[in-house]
Amino acid sequence: MDRLANTVRPYAWGSTTLIPELLGAAPTGEPQAEMWMGAHPGAPSRVDRGAGEVPLSDVIATDPAAELGDAAVAKFGPRLPFLLKVLAAGAPLSLQVHPNLGQAQRGYAAEESAGVPLDAPHRNYKDANHKPELICALTTFEGLCGFRAPQESADLLAALDVDSLKPFVDLLRAHPEDAALREVLTAVLTADPQEMAATVTEAAAACARLGGDTYGAYVSLAHHFPGDPGVIAAMLLNYVRLQPGEALFLGAGVPHAYLSGMGVEIMANSDNVLRCGLTPKHVDVPELLRVVRFEAADPGVLRPEASVIGEEVYETPIDEFRLSRLVRAQGAAPTDLTASTAQIVLCTAGAVRIGDVRLTPGGSAFVPAGEKAELSGAGTVFRATVVA
Repeated sequence: MDRLANTVRPYAWGSTTLIPELLGAAPTGEPQAEMWMGAHPGAPSRVDRGAGEVPLSDVIATDPAAELGDAAVAKFGPRLPFLLKVLAAGAPLSLQVHPNLGQAQRGYAAEESAGVPLDAPHRNYKDANHKPELICALTTFEGLCGFRAPQESADLLAALDVDSLKPFVDLLRAHPEDAALREVLTAVLTADPQEMAATVTEAAAACARLGGDTYGAYVSLAHHFPGDPGVIAAMLLNYVRLQPGEALFLGAGVPHAYLSGMGVEIMANSDNVLRCGLTPKHVDVPELLRVVRFEAADPGVLRPEASVIGEEVYETPIDEFRLSRLVRAQGAAPTDLTASTAQIVLCTAGAVRIGDVRLTPGGSAFVPAGEKAELSGAGTVFRATVVA
């Protein structure tokens, strides 16, 4: 098995302290947003098998069946089907949604046929894959996930007592659920920019007067993105505060945004993101409206389910990844994690050993398919595998 050398992405929304604290390193003063673990071409982990560090993606490409397992290659192709991250948000991320597999395939093919460069700022589909994801909190973690019931959104907006929001309140109360959500989101994203900016300013001031966690979140959004229509769009979504160990699953078409905190995130290996707001980046409203699922639903906070070996599993309907957690006490017997598919093991607390690799917080290892993997030591470990 291989100790991973990982890249930390310095996105502007990243926390300056959370990832350095996890790694036991001094903060640099620069944002450190995401530490990537896997074989994504954008920032593959690196391994050293005796000839110096090489990208994990190159190692897998040399012999996919040996590294990933025959069943995984047959099901997902010759690449690691997931990307594992530590995500640390010091400021809100963009309000966004991900396509399903069919939408991604059609969108990617259309943009390829049209000759849109992969790095073009208006490009929507960077690949032909979907991007379901799971975020598990390591600290208190705030986010927005899925639509509230229209009546709840109507009540929230009405409480602000902002004249320019009253038509949205009427729409939310007068139409069937899916039609109301579609009409209001469309109206928000296509409104005159100057008029919407004034509405956002007035709404943020009202939120500041009302206070509380939920309204306070919108004050923060308006501070980071003054005048952005995404602030009003965010008021249509469920506000969620996760405690450490709790998780959210984000399927295709579910609008969401992460606001603050650190978590372990796992996703299918894709870059496809359609943005709804809270960003200076391109927002393709027609394509977004084709992808969004206009369904109100409880955000569905996940808690892990214990297995017979003491592993706590976060159950999702996705086969590209399976995330679990092991919390080991001092003196606990070793746990056999040997699997027929590849896995990545991440330590977030304590000190553990997987095979001959010792891991402390922030340390991770890649375990090829079929390799004997015995976990020992005391600490908390997240294990990423696939269902094949």
